[in-house]
Amino acid sequence: MISAAKHRLRAAGVTAAAVALAALSALVALVLAGDTGHPPASRPVAARPEHRAALTGFYTPDAGTTVGTGMIVSIDFDHPVADRAAVQRAIAVRATPYVPVAGHWFGDRRLDLRPQGFWAPGTRVDLRLRLRGVRGAPDTYGTQDEDVVFRIGRAQTDTVDTDAHTLTVRRGDQVVRTLAVSAGGPQHATYDGLMVISEKFPVTRMNGSTVGFGGEYDIPDVPHAMRLTDSGTFLHGNYWSPPGIFGAANTSHGCVGLRDVKGGGARTPAGWLYANSLVGDVVEVTGGHGAPVAPDNGLGGWNMPWQRWTGAPAPRVHASASAHAPAPAPTRPAAATFATQR
Repeated sequence: MISAAKHRLRAAGVTAAAVALAALSALVALVLAGDTGHPPASRPVAARPEHRAALTGFYTPDAGTTVGTGMIVSIDFDHPVADRAAVQRAIAVRATPYVPVAGHWFGDRRLDLRPQGFWAPGTRVDLRLRLRGVRGAPDTYGTQDEDVVFRIGRAQTDTVDTDAHTLTVRRGDQVVRTLAVSAGGPQHATYDGLMVISEKFPVTRMNGSTVGFGGEYDIPDVPHAMRLTDSGTFLHGNYWSPPGIFGAANTSHGCVGLRDVKGGGARTPAGWLYANSLVGDVVEVTGGHGAPVAPDNGLGGWNMPWQRWTGAPAPRVHASASAHAPAPAPTRPAAATFATQR
């Protein structure tokens, strides 16, 4: 039998041992952690992660808009994209009713997407950007996760015949109206090919010095202006030229002008066309006097054959047939400026 005094002594001894062991364990932990109560020795500092750039795509058209059947989805990135495949996998364009849509890169900052042919009227188009966290280049990652829905309106195509000096407006297969125009003069012929209206301005300034024409013109209030190319080709109203040139002569620096009044008139040919046009409408210029418009000059991608657009191998053609096939039309690079020409 253990006396009460001995029991208390034994218990106290166990407690003291436990305290001593705990203190020793704490000391070992401090030493291992480098904290001994003395000033710490210099230690290597882990390198901080390098700055990550945010990759953002600026797209057209805008959400909720109704556009023409020639609209091409175009995305401009604010940083160069090195891993184009990864970025393109994170972007989808889905159409209802369904139609296949393919993308094509112009350089390392621009991705355009379109179907093989023009959109069908009434189509719902859903651009899905799932770029958040996607590595587009070293230390460059996407930030966007959004859906952009727009719709295709009625089918309208404008055909400019630079020899006849006319612009013919068709809705479907029906000619709605034929308007007299003045296109680019002999030294500044309007581009040939398919272009798409990408912007509309009730009034804008056109300054020749912004597109390489020096001080040849500077018009601060050009009415009813609709952009066709990034290099400065427009459909627009013209109030400063003699009315007799429209339908009779080509006198501009490359644009297609229609009769108008200062400030823009609702009942003039230019005013009527402006009111009856959508961003995304197709404008085809014929006549053969101008250079073919480049596929990356504005929304000019319709001028690129589908096989080249998708990168698919060209179909085989029998030798007797290929001998008579026309050579592909040359293209010239788009101008770097986004300014205007008259």
